[in-house]
Amino acid sequence: MNQQDPYLLTPGPLTTSATVKQAMLHDWGSWDDDFNAMTAEVCRRLLDVAGGADSHVCVPVQGSGTFAVEATLGTLIAPQSRTLVLMNGAYGQRIGKILDTLGRAYVAIDKGDYRPPRGHEVAQALAANPDIGQVVVVHCETSSGILNPIGEIAEVCRQAGVRLIIDSMSAFGALPVNVAELPCAALVSSANKCFEGVPGFGFAIVERELLAASAGQCHSLSLDLHDQWQYMTKCGQWRYTPPTHVVAAFLQAMKEHAAEGGVDGRLARYTRNRDRLVAGLRALGFRTLLVDEWLSPIITTFLSPHSPAFDFGRFYNAIKAQGFLIYPGKLTVADSFRVGCIGQLHDEQIDAVISAVAAACQELGLSLPVAAPAETPDNLETA
Repeated sequence: MNQQDPYLLTPGPLTTSATVKQAMLHDWGSWDDDFNAMTAEVCRRLLDVAGGADSHVCVPVQGSGTFAVEATLGTLIAPQSRTLVLMNGAYGQRIGKILDTLGRAYVAIDKGDYRPPRGHEVAQALAANPDIGQVVVVHCETSSGILNPIGEIAEVCRQAGVRLIIDSMSAFGALPVNVAELPCAALVSSANKCFEGVPGFGFAIVERELLAASAGQCHSLSLDLHDQWQYMTKCGQWRYTPPTHVVAAFLQAMKEHAAEGGVDGRLARYTRNRDRLVAGLRALGFRTLLVDEWLSPIITTFLSPHSPAFDFGRFYNAIKAQGFLIYPGKLTVADSFRVGCIGQLHDEQIDAVISAVAAACQELGLSLPVAAPAETPDNLETA
């Protein structure tokens, strides 16, 4: 990595390896057999990781992760169908906005900024709304860092006979998920998250029979997953200009993911990063928004200290000057900031960012340990 590049402690884009960067130094013809073989290998690898090789297909789509989510919802949800959306942060709310834009009816269970939707709540909502055809949930809601309980949600959906669609943008590749065993009608993610590629495309892993039945249903030409799948099946190419360099980088990233031990290996490192980070910042006096039960190994929200000397802009810039980028908070209930655990981060970087936070506090005139936040997990009960 260029020594001038800051480490990105964010949930994607994130810090990538030098070899992933190097994979982008070659130009590819989007119609060429060698590039088509790369796309096919990426899709095969993704299906293997998801456990869906026998039941699902993988369809990549150009754009950010939100493009892939909209493509999935617009392709799979019929105009007359009704959806249950589980919300506990900005990305669940974004799913609702997408459905509003598409004119697709939905009801929501909104748990606010940080509480997890539970299986019994989903069961009650489905019983009260028997016309619901699918449930949509965010696997890891990075606006708070909460890891939602998709296993119990999937079981309720199975018993009720409704489809489950998972936005696993910031979890797939590090959190174990088997789409056939859950079961899960569709899972959506993107290249620049836990596989540690770069931004440029997302992908949906969809039940083959469900996708086959969705012809002509999508609201959009360019976001039609059914047409993209059919075209790729026929000729091996993307329908429209693909992000060739991004695909090459992602294939290299997937090889490195496998070499690290796949999902298990990646989860072990991210969990170690989180535990080291949380312990270090708690020692400085910072409080996590969530109790340990709901902390994801992706990103952690810390509550801002209760002090007139604390200013997030100055705090951010002081940490940036030491070579690290963190995230602002995304809560409505309390002032906070977020620190990611994913990407090419190891013990050395985690220890260094803890030291950078301590130095930033001293620069702002905050005594250590910092003062308790105005709002704490004691009165922001997560259970």
